[in-house]
Amino acid sequence: MKNFGIDEALKELKIKKNNPGVSTGKKWISTKGHVLKSISPVDGKLIGMVESADEKSFNKVVEQSKKAFIAWRNVPAPKRGEVVRQIGEALRRKKEALGKLVSYEMGKSYQEGLGEVQEMIDICDFAVGLSRQLHGLTMHSERPNHRMYEQYHPLGIVGIISAFNFPVAVWSWNAMIAWVCGDTCIWKPSEKTPLCSIACQNIVNEVFEENDVPEGVSCIVNGDFKVGQMLAAHEDIPLISATGSVRMGKAVAVTTSQRLGRALLELGGNNAIIISEHANLDMSIRGALFGAVGTAGQRCTTTRRLIIHEKNFETVKSKLKKAYAQLKIGNPLDSNNHVGPLIDQQAVEHYEDALKRIKKEGGNLLIPGGVLKGKGFESGCYVKPAIAEVKNSFKIVQHETFAPILYLIKYKTIHEAIALQNGVKQGLSSAIMTNSMHEMESFLSHNGSDCGIANVNIGTSGAEIGGAFGGEKETGGGRESGSDAWKVYMRRQTNTINYGDNLPLAQGIRFDV
Repeated sequence: MKNFGIDEALKELKIKKNNPGVSTGKKWISTKGHVLKSISPVDGKLIGMVESADEKSFNKVVEQSKKAFIAWRNVPAPKRGEVVRQIGEALRRKKEALGKLVSYEMGKSYQEGLGEVQEMIDICDFAVGLSRQLHGLTMHSERPNHRMYEQYHPLGIVGIISAFNFPVAVWSWNAMIAWVCGDTCIWKPSEKTPLCSIACQNIVNEVFEENDVPEGVSCIVNGDFKVGQMLAAHEDIPLISATGSVRMGKAVAVTTSQRLGRALLELGGNNAIIISEHANLDMSIRGALFGAVGTAGQRCTTTRRLIIHEKNFETVKSKLKKAYAQLKIGNPLDSNNHVGPLIDQQAVEHYEDALKRIKKEGGNLLIPGGVLKGKGFESGCYVKPAIAEVKNSFKIVQHETFAPILYLIKYKTIHEAIALQNGVKQGLSSAIMTNSMHEMESFLSHNGSDCGIANVNIGTSGAEIGGAFGGEKETGGGRESGSDAWKVYMRRQTNTINYGDNLPLAQGIRFDV
């Protein structure tokens, strides 16, 4: 593994100090949009600047993507898969450099940055196999000499809106699947991590050029929420896949539904681990620790709540305090550190406000947290992970705070624990730690967790790409990545063929003239 410095990584990824932020694939377009500044939360330094899309460049991208779709959909799916296979190989070659950029621009640990790029590689591998498995179904007709079947066709342009916390992986979940399905993609990355999108486009461009892929199959439109609004409102974009806050998702849903477009939404989480009286406590603490402080609490699958049986409550508190005391906070590029910075000052303000609200609502801060200052923390984005003993009904507990704050809640019976787990508006990820088969099955039954992801004896974060990813309620109901999530990127068609000499009608209807 190469030991890239950040400057070497930027050079390897062809990132400059000033970058156009709009691309039709083969071409980068200069715009009159405002300039985005990428400031690293690691050290507060300017990494580079990116031009935002304006209306003219945005419309140019859409037109090019429409043209590309006509050609791309006629490329056989296995050949589209071969192109994606080559993207996976290119990502393997760029893994260390891209992982370092993800870490430096977003603030997650270098190991998590490498893990995010590995997710991209994994979804490429998944998509290659999928390119030969875009199956339809056959069914029996009620009419004689008739055959019925259904098939899936390419859908069109897929608009992708991604969040800062996974600046490259979530785009790849969508794009790699969409490309083998025959769609083209327009990506609106987070304005907080624009350079990661430039790096990905540079990697993909090289592969596309070698394979004569039409210009417009992979497009980027950097910018703020206004660019996202243009994407969601455009009638030539049949599907918008949006990952981010509930507030953003509701806005996307309203805009797309007004034009009867599709919205695939993966939004907020308020995830809980139930720690049963029958749990392996060492395993439980390990799962809760990474779930709560990994990525500095900035994952949609972050563990926000621990619902602990009253018999184990004090023991778990004690073990958590000891574990938190051993956490090292600092530069995420240093492998000795466990916790990096929050993304920006606004995130720090939300964190501080949450701590105040916990006290105001009557919560007990077992580990009070706080903002770190001084040498090594010059960016002002480093905070201490906090733990609070609370009630599930507190307004602040019901709200998702994107920061390392863990809530402890006591329960008596498994049915009460499941009710507490389900007693929030979000429904993304959930877990139970138990060696009781009764509790496992209860948790996974239709009377159990109401989340899209329900785990036993593992934490809430760290989903694999092979399973469909997403959740219920205010999480949005969308599914990305594995399983049969590919179907949303295609249009479904039912076909009936009459190979007989008569024209019988369905339902036995007679219509004689």
